[in-house]
Amino acid sequence: MNYICIIITAIVIAIMLAVIFKLNPKSNKELAQNEELNIIAKKFPTNKEICKNILKKLNNETVTIEEDKNAKDCLYIAITNKIIIAGIQDNFTRIQTIAHECLHSVQDRRVQIANFIISNVCILYYAVAIVLEVFNILPENMEITLLTIYVLLGFSSYVIRAYLENDAMIKAKYFAKEYMEEQDVCSKEEIEKIVDGFEQINSNGIKGVNFSLILGVIIRIVILAGIFMIR
Repeated sequence: MNYICIIITAIVIAIMLAVIFKLNPKSNKELAQNEELNIIAKKFPTNKEICKNILKKLNNETVTIEEDKNAKDCLYIAITNKIIIAGIQDNFTRIQTIAHECLHSVQDRRVQIANFIISNVCILYYAVAIVLEVFNILPENMEITLLTIYVLLGFSSYVIRAYLENDAMIKAKYFAKEYMEEQDVCSKEEIEKIVDGFEQINSNGIKGVNFSLILGVIIRIVILAGIFMIR
């Protein structure tokens, strides 16, 4: 009965958050395909050059930059101090996206490392808990304790990751705007149009990122509780 209550509560919370945030993933995809803004953005240098320039603005030129056209998303890896740039050359959002990853590189390294450690501990703990339960290795009545520990780990991981992402997402628009103004390759009106595009994407995107992070924790809680309930 306890597991049923946990599952129902988790699902209700997920639905409630989706309704409150009024998420619409399709709107961001449509905005990112704005042909006028994409044409303006093509006036700016390559992604790698943009990345180098923004890192220079941040006084952090020790970061390794790697381009990977097969990567789905741009990514900053704190452990190796590397930025991986996906194949986003034709999209106006690339300027803000690259600024976002560059900002990750100057965030508090203790928080970055803590995020790496706790997120990986969560993954390992989750996998071990499932294996122990599936093979009936767990001591009697230990399931609820394991689930409680995972809930605490999962939400700790969410809080740290959400802090890092929100900090970078909020600042990225302003750094991208400063970078565009310094390049002097397009008019102020064109820059304002691109910044307006950033704002429209961010109004839905920031909520979407936060929701997806918490949803990941909720889904794993539901799966773990379901396995414990069945066994």
